Amino acid sequence: MIELHYYPSNASFAPHLLLEEMGIPFRLRTVDRANHEHKSAAYLKLNPNGLIPTLVDGDLVLYETAAILMHLADCHPGFAPTPGTAERAQYYKWMVWLTNTLQAMLIHYFYPDRMASDAAEVKARAEAQIAPMLDQLDAELARHGGPWFLGERYTAVDPLAFMLCRWTRMQTRPAKTRPALAAYLQRVFDRPATQRVVATEQLPDPVF
Repeated sequence: MIELHYYPSNASFAPHLLLEEMGIPFRLRTVDRANHEHKSAAYLKLNPNGLIPTLVDGDLVLYETAAILMHLADCHPGFAPTPGTAERAQYYKWMVWLTNTLQAMLIHYFYPDRMASDAAEVKARAEAQIAPMLDQLDAELARHGGPWFLGERYTAVDPLAFMLCRWTRMQTRPAKTRPALAAYLQRVFDRPATQRVVATEQLPDPVF
């Protein structure tokens, strides 16, 4: 059985959500981040970066959230466009952009002391750069007018986009202040799988 090593409200949220959407058997394994279990020798054998999540699927041990999502979508059809199509290319683009551009900047926002001694300055600059990224997501949703991020079909992009947008909820202009994004986030939130994950992870209001 697939085992997801997770911690509530961490980057494991997106694969947790996709697994729920897929309706396949899986087991959650809590990594006690509060007590630094993600830096333990046992966990570092699975993920030498000491980060969450890690997916164990038989003999496969996989880390990096976007990689986990794409692996799951490849193994359980229906959550990614057909390979070789223009739609698949757009899927790759947004998966990479979300993790390499938006998520990377969000990490600077949440952990500014890793970058410089003036943490407040780093955090402020990161938030300023995140704002136009959220505008870009809003514009894409408005452009195609579909219910989900790639258009008419819910894909593996949606759990990642929802997770990263909810991470902005404490910022001056969170994702939900943009009209197309606000409606989109509510649609994802209203899905039964999302409600189950929110309940399991005991996420407080506001969820996004």
